[in-house]
Amino acid sequence: MFKGSLVALITPMRADGAVDEAALARFVDWQIAEGTDGLVPVGTTGESPTLSHAEHKRVVEIVLAVAKGRVPVIAGAGSNSTEEATDLARHAKAAGADGVLVVTPYYNKPTQEGLYLHFEAIADAVDIPLLIYNIPPRSVVDMSVETMARLAKHPNIVGVKDATANLARPLHTRAACGAEFCQLSGEDHTALAFLAAGGQGCISVTGNVAPRLCATMQRAWAEGRIDAAMAIQDRLLPLHDALFVETSPGPVKFAASLLGFSAAHCRLPLAPISEATASRVRAAMAGLGLLA
Repeated sequence: MFKGSLVALITPMRADGAVDEAALARFVDWQIAEGTDGLVPVGTTGESPTLSHAEHKRVVEIVLAVAKGRVPVIAGAGSNSTEEATDLARHAKAAGADGVLVVTPYYNKPTQEGLYLHFEAIADAVDIPLLIYNIPPRSVVDMSVETMARLAKHPNIVGVKDATANLARPLHTRAACGAEFCQLSGEDHTALAFLAAGGQGCISVTGNVAPRLCATMQRAWAEGRIDAAMAIQDRLLPLHDALFVETSPGPVKFAASLLGFSAAHCRLPLAPISEATASRVRAAMAGLGLLA
C-alpha cells in the first residue's frame, strides 16, 4: 500500500515560531519534484507535540492541498489520549488523507492490552488505513509482535512504522502479521537493512533535505540494483549521523533552513542546536553537494 521513500515532514516555522504556511507549501512541491514517494506531516519530526490542534489540522490541510493526490499523504494522528487521537484521525479522513500514523501512547505507559484497546478504538471509529508508529525511545512503551499481530487482523490497521532499530523485528512481524502487512522503517541508518528484512520502505528524517538520494536508494533496491543502493547508503551515512547528533528535529530544521525552506526554529522545550552540531550538519550537506 505504502512503499519507497516517504518523508517525515518538518513543519517550517518563521523566526517568531509561527507556522510558515508559504514555506510549507513550497517544501511539499519540492519534495514531490525530487521524487519522494509519500509525505507524512505532523509526526514527531513535524513537532506535533507543540502544535495546537488547529495548527496540526491546518498543516495536514496544506500538505493535502499542495500534493493534490500526486503522492500519498499519511497524516500524523498520534496522542496519548485515545479521544484526541481519534479526533485527529477523523479530521485526516475528512481532509482526504490516504492514511494516518498513530504513535504508541507516550507517558501513560499502557500495558499491551491498553495498547491493543487504544488502536482498536481508533480503527473502529475512523475508516482510514492506519499505521502503528512503534518508537520505544520516545514513547517508553514497545508494542510486542504478539499485540501487533492481534491488531493486524483489523481491516483498517495496515502496517507499522518501526523505529526500534531492531532488525530482527521486521522478520518476526512478517511471520506474525503476514507479508501484506506494510512495514516501513522509522530509522534512516537502517533503512536499507530493513528492506532486506522484509520492509517496504522508510519514513525518513534525512529525506527532508536529501529527498532525491533517499528516493533513488529505495528505487535502486526495488529494482534489484543492490550495489547502487548500498553506494547511496554509504554516501548518506555522514548526513544521517549529523542529523541525529542532537534531538530531532533540531538538526534537520537547521539543515532545511540552509536550503531556504524555514527558519531553524524549533518550539521549546527543544533548544537551538549548538554551533558544533550546526558545523557538522553543514559539512555533511556540503559533502553530498546539497549546498551551493
